[in-house]
Amino acid sequence: MSSIAIIDYDMANLRSVQKGFEHVGAAARIISKPEEIERADKIILPGVGAFQDAVATLRSRNLAQPILAHINKGKPFFGICLGLQMLFDVGYEDGEHKGLGVLRGKCIRFDVDAKLGLKVPHMGWNQLKPRHPSPILRDLASDASVYFVHSYHVVPQDDSVIATTTDYGGDFVSSIVKGNIVATQFHPEKSQKVGLQILANFAAM
Repeated sequence: MSSIAIIDYDMANLRSVQKGFEHVGAAARIISKPEEIERADKIILPGVGAFQDAVATLRSRNLAQPILAHINKGKPFFGICLGLQMLFDVGYEDGEHKGLGVLRGKCIRFDVDAKLGLKVPHMGWNQLKPRHPSPILRDLASDASVYFVHSYHVVPQDDSVIATTTDYGGDFVSSIVKGNIVATQFHPEKSQKVGLQILANFAAM
């Protein structure tokens, strides 16, 4: 059985992700050392908080390069929320900050509060609109809804990486897929039956 590892860098609710995998019959370890990333078959990078702090923490703990090496070897990678955002070139939260640069594009703040009077952060249940096939979307209903908590969203340069969009005062990217990389802006571990199916799909990759 392939090993699934959830990366601990003090910026996510790791236990809820781990429990989600346990619920679908997939064991997932919580790890925090570079060599543990190297040994894992599949890794999950969750995250809640500020873009700059998260990337700086990954680099200071020597976790960024092992994550990139894992991705470059073609091993399955799953980013959740901030773990999606950090894959891109640059984030614009409290300034301009360099991301991991796995995917071309940027992470920007919602402007729907100023333009449309909608609340930021975007919080709650919203529907996924499939754009391109993704292994993590297998066996989901066409009107599947998931749970979000975020103020920033990604804008890829290459539209072909967009797996789903979601409407919040206009469409934003809610998940991406590129080869062995899948990542969601929403929280599958908080998305009940739909989220559990997504975790099961990743475990089967």
